[in-house]
Amino acid sequence: MLRIAVQSKGRLYDETMSFLAESDIKLNLMKRTLLVQASNFPLEVLFLRDDDIPQTVASGVADIGIVGENEFMERDEDAEIVKRLGFSKCRLSLAVPKSTEYQGVQWFEGKKIATSYPVILKKFLVNKGVQADIHVITGSVEISPGIGLADAIFDIVSSGSTLVSNHLKEVEVVMKSEALLIGNRHISEDKRAILDELLFRIDAVRAAEDKKYVLMNAPKANLDEIIAVLPGIKSPTVMPLAEEGWCSVHTVLDQKRFWEIIGKLKELGAQGILVIPIEKMIV
Repeated sequence: MLRIAVQSKGRLYDETMSFLAESDIKLNLMKRTLLVQASNFPLEVLFLRDDDIPQTVASGVADIGIVGENEFMERDEDAEIVKRLGFSKCRLSLAVPKSTEYQGVQWFEGKKIATSYPVILKKFLVNKGVQADIHVITGSVEISPGIGLADAIFDIVSSGSTLVSNHLKEVEVVMKSEALLIGNRHISEDKRAILDELLFRIDAVRAAEDKKYVLMNAPKANLDEIIAVLPGIKSPTVMPLAEEGWCSVHTVLDQKRFWEIIGKLKELGAQGILVIPIEKMIV
């Protein structure tokens, strides 16, 4: 049985649960449950505070864990990054009062900075040759300048709306963060085999992200030109239709270029274009 530590609440919890569900890991979730076993996979989920996850994995209490990169770097525990998961993206930034005339990182010299991430902040300041007073607090860091507790803050930024509502502006992005799958460095061979199967499922889910399966009827006369504009994984599938001079073309398109490519296909005479979402894709 493989044990995974995940955050017990918040945005990372919600996205992790969705991610596990997409990987066909079925959990019977109940309130105030610390440990839950999957019904269809040799996995049990341990729910913890996010800042406890790195140590829990490093010590072997959990074999793997899903945690924000910001927390992993801050705790600096001896665990390995198994995979970057690509969700729960944010950044750790320095912010100052909106009215401040900011001209560079030297502005922070001798200033008091409120943060919940003193380790990351200290490394950044040392690298920049800046000496500042780091004031460690938990909770609502963003209110610190407004109540005179600090001159600036160092905190997580997602949309930036919290900074705006507290009359702050982001001036330095110190690091970007996303959800990580981390692992204990001494995991057993049996558990490694289970982890490999989980990674296989994760890769299948991620490969399908922002992908669409597209079917269309295409005139054979323009088939070479149509194939030329299709950036599929491999050569598209082409099958003859009952009507003379026409064929059916199947391929996979990336969402980012979807409308651009569909427009070109229509210009080349493609008709009856059918678009189907992809749940998983084995590559």
